[in-house]
Amino acid sequence: MKIWVTFLALGFSSYAQTPATPARSVIGEITAIDAAAKQMKLKADKDSSIYTVNLEDRTAFLRVTPGETDLKKAARISLSDLGVGDRVQAFGAVSEEAKTVPARTVITMTKSDLARKHEQDAAEWQKRGIAGVVSALNPESKEITVTLRGRDAQSLIVDASSSPGIKRYAPDSVKFSDAKPAELTEVKVGDNIRALGNKSEDGARMKAEEIVFGSFQTIAGTVVSTDPATGAIRVTDLQSKKPVTVKTTKDSVMRTLPAQMAQMMAMRMRGDAAPAGAGGATAASDGAQRPGGDSAGRGRGPGGRGGNLDLAQMIERMPPLSLTDLKPGDALIISSAKGTDPANITAFTLVGGVEPFLAAAPRTAGVVNLGAWNLEIGGGGPE
Repeated sequence: MKIWVTFLALGFSSYAQTPATPARSVIGEITAIDAAAKQMKLKADKDSSIYTVNLEDRTAFLRVTPGETDLKKAARISLSDLGVGDRVQAFGAVSEEAKTVPARTVITMTKSDLARKHEQDAAEWQKRGIAGVVSALNPESKEITVTLRGRDAQSLIVDASSSPGIKRYAPDSVKFSDAKPAELTEVKVGDNIRALGNKSEDGARMKAEEIVFGSFQTIAGTVVSTDPATGAIRVTDLQSKKPVTVKTTKDSVMRTLPAQMAQMMAMRMRGDAAPAGAGGATAASDGAQRPGGDSAGRGRGPGGRGGNLDLAQMIERMPPLSLTDLKPGDALIISSAKGTDPANITAFTLVGGVEPFLAAAPRTAGVVNLGAWNLEIGGGGPE
């Protein structure tokens, strides 16, 4: 997303300071407002620290719409027009030690404006976005060859030579809003990638406007123990046979695969005929695209037998899973980032109730093959 391009393109300094130059603004989200005390709390984008923004009678409040780059078009507002959840850039002499900002100017994008921008961005990604896996790189021409997700797994060349926005998914999140600025040189073969732009008439190329990428993995494991107090799960990775500690957060998608659906998937995996009217078949196979565009979530179902199965959408419809529901020996499929420590991961998506599916899954040299059960990129476009 380009929400903060507005602030950063206005010519003000933000965090791009030299060590000897004090920061002159903080960008983040309002978490609390105390009008009587003339203060508000701001959760900073850069490190999630909470800053106290002190306001004065002379503090100027300006409202800009997402995507606007001309401060002259900002509307003057008052403190009473701000609300929790609004995004602001507070300008003043920032104290990093005290986490305070005596604000002389506060520029805001309201929660409602951001919601409308979000809807517009999501529609754009659905219409003009692609998702897939990096299969080749050409650093000289700044071209990325992407194998798209979908039935035919065709390739497309992404021209990143003029892309103004390249971001990398955070190691513990697949939210667009958590992605960090990155360089094209950081992209590697095998990375998952999403790109927004216009395709050529033959659909073989895309001129990228935005790119977000990351390294992800999907593992299957069995529960050893759980710690609901910390949100941690100890599992045994069925491939490596090694212990893994899985951290879950408030953003982790935790679901239970219904028994009837698990049996249906197992039958498909084995090549059996699925019973007519099997529960969940219609809902799980509606082929609806998620933000992120063509082939982002549609394609082969679990086991790779085809069908317009939107796995991410199917998972969202499953019953929630709590750590207290798990017991030793339960099977899980978990998606996470590929980190430097494979023994400690943060779950993006975690699905239980998968025993029938895993039992039917083919094995290569004794290792479970998850086929096209791909949880590696959880979202589509802007979440």
